[in-house]
Order: sequence, then structure tokens, then C-alpha cells
Amino acid sequence: MRLLNLLLSGSIVLTVALSAFESPKKEKKLVKVWETDSTLRVPESVLYDPKGKVLYVANIVGKSDSLDGDGFISKVSLDGKIENLKWTTGLNAPKGMGIYKNRLYVTDVYRLIAINLSNGQAEKTWDATDKKAFLNDVTIDKKGTVYVSDSRNSKIYRLKDSKWEIWMDGGDLNNPNGLLAVGTKKMMIGSTKIGALQSIDVETKAITKLADGMGNTDGIVAVGKDFIVSDWSGRLFYISADGQKQLMLDSRPEKMNTADIEYIPGKEMIVVPTFFKNKLVAYRVE
Repeated sequence: MRLLNLLLSGSIVLTVALSAFESPKKEKKLVKVWETDSTLRVPESVLYDPKGKVLYVANIVGKSDSLDGDGFISKVSLDGKIENLKWTTGLNAPKGMGIYKNRLYVTDVYRLIAINLSNGQAEKTWDATDKKAFLNDVTIDKKGTVYVSDSRNSKIYRLKDSKWEIWMDGGDLNNPNGLLAVGTKKMMIGSTKIGALQSIDVETKAITKLADGMGNTDGIVAVGKDFIVSDWSGRLFYISADGQKQLMLDSRPEKMNTADIEYIPGKEMIVVPTFFKNKLVAYRVE
């Protein structure tokens, strides 16, 4: 019996020792697939429509908070061809987008606009309570609840059952930009003020930090249970479900921004709006 115990304890020690030398999770890398031409105009956000198999691109054109009516939405193919540069026009400075049923929801400085996907016409708008609002990103959960970040005033709006309201408001949001609904009970937010990826319990509104040190956090996309987060300044980070962080891309030396990104699971491809470079760049995630 004593010999058996010794063998068992020895095997436990050996197992612990070996686990200490286990190789870390394989690092992710990006391989460039394509880039569009540069006829886009300050592309801030890109969104994949799986039904239409097309990318929608929000073009600010001028300043990020200008009310000039020059902004527009483009349609781009999955191989980087601009199919319709000005599919919808007359916007101000469109940014984050989300799709539910036959509507494209897009932020436009102080308002949220619902656009009919069939004809590109605006059907309805919802104004922020503050005309100085800076509505930024959009995420929509599986039940059709729409959430919108106000980066300037640290608020998150919600459109649920036709009711438009301020859902969360406060310093703990730390100037939220990117939003990502994970199911219906959790939401990921990019808190720009502290450069962090945080999660919100939708029921309790409790906030938990997952990772930080990411500068001007912008877009958030899910890759399985993990996430890719963009830093508007020109970096992409891969964040594992347990909060480990890996720098995937740094395009700051080329002065190329990385704004509100999109991920296409079937192609394992991430698409990056480059803002002032006026183009999209797509990479395969390996």
C-alpha cells in the first residue's frame, strides 16, 4: 500500500511538473487577403450581412461629429470590390451598424437611424436625449434589442420593444465605444478612457474587466469564445476568454488606423476600416 501511495504521489508531482512546462496557446497571426481601392471616404465601420453576403461600410467623409449631410453607406463584396459606393446618402457622420431582420441600424452623431435593407431608405430615427451626444457603436442581441454607445457622455442607450431609453449611465462605463452582445445576458464593451475590454451582466449591470492596455478601444468581434479588439490608433489585439492578450497587428508606423472591425467566421477573415487611408483591408486569421 505504501509503495502504491508513493507511486501515486510521484505521478502527481510529475504531472504538476510537466504542466508547468506546457507550451502556451499558439499565437494568432494575420495574413493579408485583399484591400479595396481608396475611393471610400473616412470609413469608420464595416458590417457583414450574411444573408446578402455583402459588407456595409459607414463613411464619415468629414469630421466625426459634423452635421453636414455628406456621410454615406457603401456596399463592398467579400473579395474587396466596391459594388455601390453610395448605396445610402444624406447621413452626417455614420459610424457603428447592426442588422436585425430587414433593417440596418446605424448611428449618426446624435441619432440612431433604421434603414430598409431592400431599398436603402431611412424608415425611422431615434434621437439621443443630449444633442451633444456622440453615438458611436451598435450591437443587437438575438431577440432584436438594440444597444448604442454614447462615447462622449459615458452612456448606453437601448431600443427594446419600441422603447428608446438610456439603459446605463455612469463613470464605470469609461467612455464606451465598441459594443458586442454575447447572447442576451452578456455584453462586451470597449472602454476607451481606460483602454479596456469589459463585460456587462445585462441583468444586474455589473461590470467586469477582462483585459486592458489597449489604447483607444474601438471595434469588438467574437472569435469563438475569444475576442479581437481594435485600437483606433492602429492596433489589433486577440483576447482569449480568460483575458490573455496578444498583439496581432500594429500599423501605427504606416499611420493606418484600425477602426470598427468585422469578422466573417466562415472565412476566418477580419476586415479593417482604415479611416483616413480611405480603404478596407482584409486579413485571414491563422
